[in-house]
Amino acid sequence: MTVQFSPEAQSFLARPLLGRLATASPDGQPHVVPVWFLLEDGLVWVSSFQSTRKVIDLERNPKCAIVIDIEQGRETLSAVAIEGRAELVRAPFAEVRQRAQRIYAKYLGAEGVLAPEPQSWLDSPENLLIKITPTRVKTW
Repeated sequence: MTVQFSPEAQSFLARPLLGRLATASPDGQPHVVPVWFLLEDGLVWVSSFQSTRKVIDLERNPKCAIVIDIEQGRETLSAVAIEGRAELVRAPFAEVRQRAQRIYAKYLGAEGVLAPEPQSWLDSPENLLIKITPTRVKTW
């Protein structure tokens, strides 16, 4: 079953908002971290390094969730919560690098992504992508 994102959700997720990715260790301990992400073709992409806890958790248990939200005034909250299954994508490295660069450009801009630090992240052999295939999407 393919999960569809409404046009409003797609527009919301195109903004450079911080996501919070939740994973679980083998013993069920939750782990939540802020991440930059990109929605492309109905999939959620996150760039990470292989040695991070989120990647280690996902290698053992691919179930995950990510929530993206923004406070709008004191009474309204807009959010998209996505549950899904993650796949770790390590190769081909050129494609990993290109997609990671698009993720970074979303947050840093076309010029900011060319700075030395994001470029070193992109070229690191530790760099990989987390591809999340949504199984459930909730918006409010």
